[in-house]
Amino acid sequence: LFALDRKRPLPFLPQLIGLVCGRASAAERDVLENARRRWPAVRFEVRNTAVQGVHAVNQVVQAVRELDALPGVDVIVVARGGGSVEDLLPFSDEQLIRAVAACRTPVVSAIGHEPDSPLLDLVADLRASTPTDAAKKVVPDVGEELDRVQQLQDRALRTVRGLIDREERGLAHALGRSSMERPHRMVDEREAEVDALVGRSRRVLGHLLDRADSELAHTRARVVALSPAATLERGYAVLQRPDGHVVRSPGDAGAPGEELRARVSEGEFTVRVAE
Repeated sequence: LFALDRKRPLPFLPQLIGLVCGRASAAERDVLENARRRWPAVRFEVRNTAVQGVHAVNQVVQAVRELDALPGVDVIVVARGGGSVEDLLPFSDEQLIRAVAACRTPVVSAIGHEPDSPLLDLVADLRASTPTDAAKKVVPDVGEELDRVQQLQDRALRTVRGLIDREERGLAHALGRSSMERPHRMVDEREAEVDALVGRSRRVLGHLLDRADSELAHTRARVVALSPAATLERGYAVLQRPDGHVVRSPGDAGAPGEELRARVSEGEFTVRVAE
């Protein structure tokens, strides 16, 4: 029953608190006033019982079970002011201990004593030294929570502003580049490079064509110079026998009266050997 792994955490902001305490007791007043001072919207379901004597155990057990059965109760506080060891014996009774251990709702023990520790402190999910301490542990302080929310808002605002400032600096740095200030500059530079390459290619191609034309003219001149037609144009003639052999000497002309074919630059004609 006292194992730590059985302890349940309390809700951060309970909407309805079950309170078991003596009727018109200082413990009831301390819990109600301090809790409402910390969080005015908190609500209580109070069960007044005997907190000492022979009827205390049965009444406290019944009140705890009733509050545990209510679906809206988020936490149960069992509170009592200080007292002697005999007055606190009901909070060490086995029946009460097992009833608290069987609760589905978290239970807070708020018995205002220091020298003695009843068993209820060991089985409860949380022990408070006094009823006032129980109110502080069960209900958060609205002022502290508002301060925490404000701190988180300020922190978030600083973070967002820092991100915006960093992005603005990055954007300004990007806009400060020459390519962003004059976006057409890159196109103009590339256009100039393309024009230069086109002009260079045209000049190179022109040089290649001129050189090829010059080489072709020289080759044509050499071919013309070596051509037999060029020799004929200078007034020479080629004599051929009827069988096609070229006459290279007088002896090749044959006997007198034999016909030879004479080729000149403008055509050909037939000649006859006289002697």
